[in-house]
Order: sequence, then C-alpha cells, then structure tokens
Amino acid sequence: MKTTLKSAAKRLGLAVGLAAAAVAPAAAWEPTKAVTLIIPAGTGGGADQMARFIQGVIQKHELLSKPVIVVNKGGGAGAEGFLEMKASASDPHKIIITLSNLFTTPLGTGTPFSWKDMKPVRMMALDQFILWVNAEKPYKTAKEYIDAVKEAPDRQFKMGGTGSKQEDQIITTAIEHETGGKKFTYVPYDGGGKVAVQLVGGHVDSSVNNPIEAVAQWRGGQLRPLCIFDTKRSTYTQKVTDSQSWADIPTCEESGLPTNYQMLRGIFTTKNATPEQVAFYADLLKKVMETPDWKEFMEKGAFNQTTMTGADFEAWLTDAEAKHRTLMQGAGFLAASAQ
Repeated sequence: MKTTLKSAAKRLGLAVGLAAAAVAPAAAWEPTKAVTLIIPAGTGGGADQMARFIQGVIQKHELLSKPVIVVNKGGGAGAEGFLEMKASASDPHKIIITLSNLFTTPLGTGTPFSWKDMKPVRMMALDQFILWVNAEKPYKTAKEYIDAVKEAPDRQFKMGGTGSKQEDQIITTAIEHETGGKKFTYVPYDGGGKVAVQLVGGHVDSSVNNPIEAVAQWRGGQLRPLCIFDTKRSTYTQKVTDSQSWADIPTCEESGLPTNYQMLRGIFTTKNATPEQVAFYADLLKKVMETPDWKEFMEKGAFNQTTMTGADFEAWLTDAEAKHRTLMQGAGFLAASAQ
C-alpha cells in the first residue's frame, strides 16, 4: 500500500512539474551575437556623435552582454544605411539611429524605402537647429544677418549644410522666404562636423548646424549663434561660454525669422523583429537614458528631451513624414517617383 501511494505521489509530482514547465514563460530575448548600430550619415555629425555616445554608455555601464559595433553608411544621403536595414529584415541584431533623412532621402531621391520598412524602437530626443555665423563677422542678431543678405547680390551669401535636399537645405529654403527674394548659394558637405570647420574657415557665411555639431567652436569663440529654430528658448541655463548659455539664444521667431524645425533622433530595428526583440532594445535604451552620462550629453547638445515608444512614436512618425512631404513639395525637392 505504501509503495502504491509513493508511486502515485511520484506520478502526481511529475505531472505537476510537467504542467508547470508548460505554462512557464519563455526566457526574454536578448542578442546572441554583436549588435550592429548603423549610422546613415558621415562621421562627426549629430547622429554619429549620439550613436557613438550610446555605444560608449552601454559598454561603460555593462548594459549588454554582447558588443555594439558602430558602422557609418551615409552614402546616397543615408540611403546606403536604410537599404541595408531593409535587406536585413529578419536580422534582429541590427539597429539604426535615424535623423530627418529617414523622410527626406526617400522623398528627395526616390530611394525605394520607407520608415515602415523597419520597426520603431524609441525616440531618443529631438535635435535643435541653430543659425550660426563666424564670430569674426559683424552680425550680432539674425535680423542683422538677414538684412545683409537682402542688400547683397543674389546668391552672394553661402549657406553650408549637410547633404542636398536634406533638412539643412529645407531650412535654408524656408529662410529664403524672409530674404526679399534673395537666395543663398547652398554648399553641401557630408557631415555636420565638416560644416562647422568650413564656417570657421570662412568658406561659407552661415550654417544651420545642430547645437552639438558646433558647440566646441562656439565655446572656443570661433562661431556665434544667432537664433534657435524652435517655438521657445532652450531650457538649459548653465553657461557654455563665459557669458552665454543655450537659454540665452533667442528663438528665430523672436528675431524676426519665423521658421521652426526640429529633427528626430530615434532608434529602429529591422522590420521582422518580434515584439520581444523590440521591447528588449526599448528597455536597453531606457537604461541608457537613465544614466548621468546621458543627462550630461543632453545638456551639452541642448536637446529637446522628448521621448516616446510604441503607438505614440508611430503616430509621430506618420505626422512627421506628411510634414516633410509638404515642406519638400513646396521647395521643389520631391523626386518624380515621390510625387
């Protein structure tokens, strides 16, 4: 009888164990090899700096058991990087940092790509744009600079920017609406870092670089910010130079230049990534954003710290794509296939 009871108990224990195993949740996904972080832009620009900073924070705080490998693929205004992501639809070990060329490149070049060919993970921030001039020039305000453009021969003033038919040239076209019909000679470069160097060297008269792309030259007294392309001033009040903080820079609207534009800094993964894989990266980036390093980086670059994931992020992307189409159509930048 005792033997029978013991056997029954063993059978019952085995059955319970099997049932528990059947309902136990599957282990959360995590990378099984190195993660490739693609930058669809050249070196030295805002996207490059942020991507490499994220890589450094992950490594410093040991947030990932596998390495993150950063690769620049900026050919074709970022098309090279986007098309690699599209071709790697089933590889969850690839992520990409995005900027406005997520919209402008397919719309302006006809590249067969859409943000919907990837899975949105997290908006990291919105990046600002600032109208910069060489500090040796006499212009102290945006109005003084625009007045000089108005009085000069057409296309005499040179505006340096990153790429053609991209955000920098779109902003330049918007500024031209306030110059009394005068146009800039737009000079494209393959990265914001190079734009800042060219402005310091006097090869162009102005730029609309992101804060982080020109902060070193501002701090060094080589460049002067005239206005920020936002509806309100920056919230960062700590001094960057001896006399000015980001918050001291007036908005362009305050300065008589009613033009606003902000750029996405977001992370995507490949299209066929599972919800668990997307969630893994979203959580990883949340941990990055919770570090003191990230908070310092945000202030250094004067970022708008808006962040979102999931349906909210997708709705924002849909709206942003429509806005870029309208802006580019007005500037005559749409490719024939995007009409």
